[in-house]
Amino acid sequence: MADRVTVIGWDGSPLTDAARGALGAATLVAGAAHHLALPEVPRTAERIRLGSVALAARRIAAHRGTAVVLADGDPGFFGVVRALRAPEFGLEVEVVPAVSSVAAAFARAGMPWDDAQVVVAHKRTLRRAVNVCRAHTKVAVLTAPGAGPAELGLLLEGVHRTFVICEELGTEREQVSVVTSDKAADHTWRDPNVVIVIGGRGGAEGGGWIAGRDPGTGPRGWTQPAEAYGGGLGEGETDLLRAAQLARLGPRVGDLVWDIGCGSGAFATEAARAGAAVIAVDRDPQACARTESAARRFGVQPQVVHGSAPHVLENLPEPDVVRVGGGGAAVVSAVADRRPQRIVTHAATRDAAELVGRDLTEHGYRVECALLQSVGLDTRAWTEKERSVVFLLSGVLPERAP
Repeated sequence: MADRVTVIGWDGSPLTDAARGALGAATLVAGAAHHLALPEVPRTAERIRLGSVALAARRIAAHRGTAVVLADGDPGFFGVVRALRAPEFGLEVEVVPAVSSVAAAFARAGMPWDDAQVVVAHKRTLRRAVNVCRAHTKVAVLTAPGAGPAELGLLLEGVHRTFVICEELGTEREQVSVVTSDKAADHTWRDPNVVIVIGGRGGAEGGGWIAGRDPGTGPRGWTQPAEAYGGGLGEGETDLLRAAQLARLGPRVGDLVWDIGCGSGAFATEAARAGAAVIAVDRDPQACARTESAARRFGVQPQVVHGSAPHVLENLPEPDVVRVGGGGAAVVSAVADRRPQRIVTHAATRDAAELVGRDLTEHGYRVECALLQSVGLDTRAWTEKERSVVFLLSGVLPERAP
C-alpha cells in the first residue's frame, strides 16, 4: 500500500506550498493529461492517466511509495475523494482542496449560488438532471461527454432556460458563453464544462438559511384546501384524494410527473412543491389557465400542455410517475404503454375500477385498489357538510420499482 496518498485540487491558480511539497515527494502521480503536464510533477515519478478511478486506486494501493492524485476543482465535491476512500481500496488520503468548478462558474457569471441546485449529468443521470432543470430556477450541472450542454438543451424542448456555459475553467482555454437552451445544440462544446441553467419564476429573495431549495417555503401540508385554489375543485381533486395520490406516487427531486386532466392545477402544484418536474395536461384551456395561475401563486413551474389525451402524450418526455385525473381506461392504458414506475387514478364505480385494474394488470403492473370515503364535518355543530366516495387505484411496475 502507498505510504501516503495526497489528493490535490487544481483550479488553475498557482499550487500552494502544501501541494508543491506533496508533489515534490511523490513517486506516483495520477491525473488527467493537463495535470500530468504541470512542471511541478517530478520527472522520475510513475504517471497514471486518470480514466477509471477504480483502476487508478488499485494501482495506488499496490504502490510502494508516496502517491499524489491531481483533480480539477475541489476533489471532495463530486470528486475522486469518495471513490478513493471506498473500503475495498483501504486508502487513507489527505486532501489539499481548491475552489470547486461550480463556485468558479458562478463567480465567472457574477451570481450567488447558495440558492442553486447542483447535479451531475452523465449518460445514466442525464434525464434526472434535466428534470431538476425543469423544476428549479437555478441549477448548476456538472457535465460529462455525451451529457453536455447540447444534450441538456435538446431534452429541455418546450421549456425556455438560459445557459451560462463555462468551458475548461482555470485553463488558458477557459471560455464563458451565454445562450438560450434551444440554441445549445447548435454548438460544439469542450469538456470539461459546467452549465448554469437559469430561468422560470420564483426563487428566494435575499439570503436563505440552507443551500439549495428552502424546504420551508410556502404553507405546510402536502395538500392545501380548496380555498387555496380559488374553490371549485373537481370531484377527483378533493384534499384527501390528492393526499392519497401523492402518498402513492411519492414525487421527488429528479422525477418527471405527468398530471393528465390537471383541472384546477392543485395536484400539479403540490407535486411540484415536492421538488419534482411536472407536465400538466388538459384539453380545457380554462383548466390550463387555472393551473398556471395556481403555479404562480405557489411559486412553482410546471409545464402546462393544452391537448387531448392520449394523443397529446405521444411527444411528451418519459415520465417517472403519472396521475390520471381524467380520460378513463383508454388514457390509463396509453400511459401504461410508456412504462412509468407508478400510476394512480380514481374511479367513481366498482365496474370502472375493475376495468382499469385489469388493464394495468395486463400491462404488468401490481395493482392496489381502495375505497376511500371521507365525510367533512362542520365543527361548530358537528354535523355532516360534505361526503365523498371514490375508488383509488394505483399500479406499481415491479421491474422499475425503487
